[in-house]
Amino acid sequence: MTAAPPSATDVLIVGAGIAGASLAAALAPWRRVMLIEGEDAPGYHATGRSAAFWHESYGGVGVQPLTRASLETLNSPSPGFSDHGFLSPRGALTLGQRSEAAAVDAFTAEFAARGVDIDRMSGAPVADMVPGLRDEWREAAYEAACRDIDVGGLHAAYLRAAKREGATLITRAPLRRARRVGEGWDVELSDGRVRAALIVNAAGAWADEVAGACGIKPVGIQPYRRTVMQVRLGVPVPADLPLVVHVGGEFYFKGQSEGRIWLTPHDETPAVPHDAAPEEMDVALAIDRLQSVVDWPVVAVERKWAGLRSFAPDRMPVFGADPHEPAFIWCAGQGGFGIQTAPAIARLLAAQLGAPEPAGMMGRVDAALYAPARFA
Repeated sequence: MTAAPPSATDVLIVGAGIAGASLAAALAPWRRVMLIEGEDAPGYHATGRSAAFWHESYGGVGVQPLTRASLETLNSPSPGFSDHGFLSPRGALTLGQRSEAAAVDAFTAEFAARGVDIDRMSGAPVADMVPGLRDEWREAAYEAACRDIDVGGLHAAYLRAAKREGATLITRAPLRRARRVGEGWDVELSDGRVRAALIVNAAGAWADEVAGACGIKPVGIQPYRRTVMQVRLGVPVPADLPLVVHVGGEFYFKGQSEGRIWLTPHDETPAVPHDAAPEEMDVALAIDRLQSVVDWPVVAVERKWAGLRSFAPDRMPVFGADPHEPAFIWCAGQGGFGIQTAPAIARLLAAQLGAPEPAGMMGRVDAALYAPARFA
């Protein structure tokens, strides 16, 4: 799919992770689209390092409408997009100690009021779902609808769909700078130039840097390092263990295979955009937190990795035209929920750029809530 850049395009999308790839697929039937990626392959950073799941309450009430609206595409995509869904059963427990029962109550009530299928649980039913759970950790909210997402399969499907509709992907092509020329942009890449009517900034952790290179005021996208590891245990924890998320945001873990879990301390260490790597202190912190919750001996840390999760100041996604430069389009700030919201964000933003308005659940989302104008 890599090719020499054409001389001009309608829409230049900067960044070929899940945000850029999904938008390219949604927009390519209606506009000429070029997708540029600074790395050797798309999805190298946040997308390729995601332990993603579809969890309706994850990310908060502001993100939940986008998560819900994305479910149909993830679960039952159109035949032309994929011949199978991208979700598999998991279930999720938002877990607290006895002293956090009120927090779990509030969490449950908040999302139940929004129509989320969520059940308040306490005591033995919680312990039955997580073998080895310590006595003080028996307060929980359960979401049976939580699913794992096949991130690699979803990302690849979006790239294939974009290619079928004529989009061009160019790798090893970071945007160096861009300036307005007439009604469009003159864009300098690492090796060549291109003219574009619109620039879409889907550069993840680099979003503010790309804005600066285009002469656009940043909105305050801050990258944070997130550490994840695969841990082998000394007990036969089942592979279908639910996703277990601390109500206070200090950890989550889920079954990976028999006797193995994926674990994170849910760290958010402010970082500059870079190729993130795990730090031993965060690995140790994750294990310490895990062992305060469950009576599971840790035999080995088999793998560990880190990625960058990027947030706007209000921790909501940012997509839409810049308030001062309508030919510069933001698609950034997806935090740790970018995979589970990508279908809805792509369709809503594509509609602003010339594609038809989405129907159904997506059409009922108020895209104005996520517009960059809120930072003006």
